[in-house]
Amino acid sequence: MDFKDYYKILGVEPTADDKAIKAAYRKLARKYHPDVSKEKDAEAKFKDASEAYEALKSADKRAEYDNLRKYGHHGQPFQGPPGWQSRGGFGGGGQDTGDFSDFFSSIFGNRGPGFGGGQSRRSAGRRGQDVEMELPVFLEETLSTESKKVSFQVPHYNAAGQHVSNTSKSLNVKIPAGVADGERIRLKGQGAPGIGGGANGDLYLTIRFAPHPKFDVEGENLIITLPLAPWELALGTEVAVPTLTGKINLKVPAGSQNGQRMRAKGHGLLHKAGHRGYLFVQLKVVMPKKLDHDVKALWEELAKKAAFDPRENF
Repeated sequence: MDFKDYYKILGVEPTADDKAIKAAYRKLARKYHPDVSKEKDAEAKFKDASEAYEALKSADKRAEYDNLRKYGHHGQPFQGPPGWQSRGGFGGGGQDTGDFSDFFSSIFGNRGPGFGGGQSRRSAGRRGQDVEMELPVFLEETLSTESKKVSFQVPHYNAAGQHVSNTSKSLNVKIPAGVADGERIRLKGQGAPGIGGGANGDLYLTIRFAPHPKFDVEGENLIITLPLAPWELALGTEVAVPTLTGKINLKVPAGSQNGQRMRAKGHGLLHKAGHRGYLFVQLKVVMPKKLDHDVKALWEELAKKAAFDPRENF
């Protein structure tokens, strides 16, 4: 079940007084009432506004909600502090929730026409805790169809919501095609076991690309720096350049500039649409660290004959 930020739904600050909350609700109710509104999703927005006002209009309900609000973010899966559901929220329960959402019912009780004539859902058990972890992924693994072994700790709680132990768990996870750094993946039912027959929690994996010795990442594209001698830039050359799957031959045109970028299509990271991004090859001139007498003489002769002023427009 997703967390609902009732303040955000009404468009008021958490510090708003009762008058401001009531005024905000009336404004939204007039705007989205199904009998008069032609707005898209008007009925759903009207129900959201009514639910938010029901939660915030009384001091007791608002206090219960405020105690839970710090544990959730709007639109994201919600799991309160351990044990709160087994106590019926923070003192709620036994109230008619009508057609309101599961989130509202989990705080203020589950009786009403939508919940089986007054039986509490919580009597059927409590859902297990979700587990969050970061998963380091090598760039090469984003192109692979092989599964990756993931090991993690699963917490176990007793009926009172107290943490009693951890157990180790391992899964073989296939990295989704086109996965991005920082992307969050949900594995349903792979979290902590439920209590009293409740459903298992979920496992959330946050993808973190491991630093690569050769490539930097820009979205779906890769960047590699190619060291070249000054005469290779001046005369042109062909160089074998590494990619994630092997090497490609890159032709560097004569007269190329230091810092210039060349690109190779289809050698970047995999996109969700199925194509691969670019490999950008950044040219970098590397000067010899030492010059013997003969080589130095050649550089001096070149300097005289080239008649080239790099600072002409400086």
